[in-house]
Amino acid sequence: MKEAMYRQVWDLDSLFPDDSESTQFHEHLEQLEMIVSELGEKITSFTTPQEITESYIIADLIEDIANIRINLTQATSFITCLLAENPREEKAVTLQGIAASINARFEFDIKRLQKILSHTKPCLYEDLVETNDLKQYQFILNEWRKKATMLLSDEEEYLASNLMVDGYHAWGQMYNSLISSIRVNVQIEGKTETLSFGQAINLRSHPDEEVRKASHITLENVWKEKEDLFAKILNHIAGFRLQIYKHRKISSVLEEPLMENRMKQDTLNAMWTVVSKYKLPFVNYLNQKAKMCGDEKMQWHNFWAQITKSNQKITYEDAVDFILEHFSQFGTELENFARQAFDNGWIEAENRSNKSNVAFCAGFPLTGESRVFMTYGNRITNVLTLVHELGHAFHNYAMKTVNGVNKQYPISVAETASTFSEMIILDAAMEKSESTTEKLFLLDEKLKRSVMNFMNIHSRFLFELKFYEERKEGVVSASRLNELMQEALNAGYDGAMDNASIHSWIWTPHYYITKSPFYNFPYTFGYLFSLCIYAKAKEKGRAFEKDYLDLLRDSGSMSTEDLVMNHLGEDITSEAFWEKGMELCVKDVEEFIKLTSAQEDTRVRTL
Repeated sequence: MKEAMYRQVWDLDSLFPDDSESTQFHEHLEQLEMIVSELGEKITSFTTPQEITESYIIADLIEDIANIRINLTQATSFITCLLAENPREEKAVTLQGIAASINARFEFDIKRLQKILSHTKPCLYEDLVETNDLKQYQFILNEWRKKATMLLSDEEEYLASNLMVDGYHAWGQMYNSLISSIRVNVQIEGKTETLSFGQAINLRSHPDEEVRKASHITLENVWKEKEDLFAKILNHIAGFRLQIYKHRKISSVLEEPLMENRMKQDTLNAMWTVVSKYKLPFVNYLNQKAKMCGDEKMQWHNFWAQITKSNQKITYEDAVDFILEHFSQFGTELENFARQAFDNGWIEAENRSNKSNVAFCAGFPLTGESRVFMTYGNRITNVLTLVHELGHAFHNYAMKTVNGVNKQYPISVAETASTFSEMIILDAAMEKSESTTEKLFLLDEKLKRSVMNFMNIHSRFLFELKFYEERKEGVVSASRLNELMQEALNAGYDGAMDNASIHSWIWTPHYYITKSPFYNFPYTFGYLFSLCIYAKAKEKGRAFEKDYLDLLRDSGSMSTEDLVMNHLGEDITSEAFWEKGMELCVKDVEEFIKLTSAQEDTRVRTL
């Protein structure tokens, strides 16, 4: 057996020793409360600018905001990590409440500043953002000016901010606690095992179909039993959000997510148009895979199944070595960063039942670190989850030298960096494959990601659109949510999926993220965008790493359309851009069908 070289349990003590009991962390929160109060006092005494010489005052306030955000992110990331380790940690839950309260006051003060600045006379405003003090924050200030037009009165915003802590965000936290507490009994190799939801969902790629099917049915029964409870949580989250939209006179539920992703509606429309246009090749892939499984139609529980009978397992040690080897072929900085993450205990990958089921990357900008959380199960899907989260962490690393509030980047670009890392590893594995069987195995894994982004994510988007439409008229029952989910899955998969999980509105955590509505289309954006970036990386070789880092560093200071145009010279409001990436994915389907058909012909001739 290979000696364990890489730890699978992360190090949080180097951030704040003694976990939730940490004196250092409690002092950090106290310091945060103090500097947030000081910011509030400064904004209270600040008035609408009248002279261009006031630019330095605005710059000082922005620097204060940047400093608070860095310290606040350090705190909230730490609490997130504590709760992921043990979702029932009561002291961590208490700390989460304190941090949420501080954040509410902070966000309220930012909105107050935005409103004050929005009253600046247009001519003076244009001169102010061109000053040396503010030029680097020009994009953010313009964004703030636009957001200020949707804000309520100070009193209403203050009330909304406070209600969010114990209402809106609390529902999201309750969801995470409930989903993490779920335990199911699954028969594996003749033995009943008690598993967390995260462990049970990992069985979807188990080599034994009976285990996959048993896990799927068991989970569906759990969701059926608890659907009314989860329906209440989802309705409360959506109801609160819609009330805020109503008071802010926001007519479309897509307005906020598009603004948060710094993306135009034209871009989103062009992307989904291309996705819808190219559904047939992926239907063909699903039909071919179903046929290989002995079914007429793709069964939900078989989607993640390996198409070979191989029981191949990838140990954590081998996975890390493979990642480091192939990250090094892309660039020195990516390799060195990943090695630092593995060597310094930034990864929590141990397979145990008391953990949260959601993989994530948490940034710690104060110390220039990240932490990656997942449950590793010795399968290629786990390797890809690991590199996906490392991609997020590398994006955080790229932003280390960026000034102030320009560190914040949209979800769509964050999902680009994570997917790009996946592609490096998948492509490397395919190039190393020594047989048709091995190549098919990896090609299938690649195509699963295409299906997830073009079909599953599309179904999530369609479901959320329809759900919010109906939620405006009143509470949507659990049975109706099941119907909406079924309709969305049928549309998303173009009818190619059988026995789909109509309860996926329960176990898909993205619907319950209160900070980011419509946390779905950014994945498809990131997937297709990363294909374009990866193609350029293949052309330029290791020299591309600098261009890639420059793109990531600019991701917090310009619109998504400008980012792509400035760094890649591409217009993402055009369908032609999205078709370039889509055509690469269609070629994967054609190769898959060609190889599997050849195998069938060989079997027929042998018989």
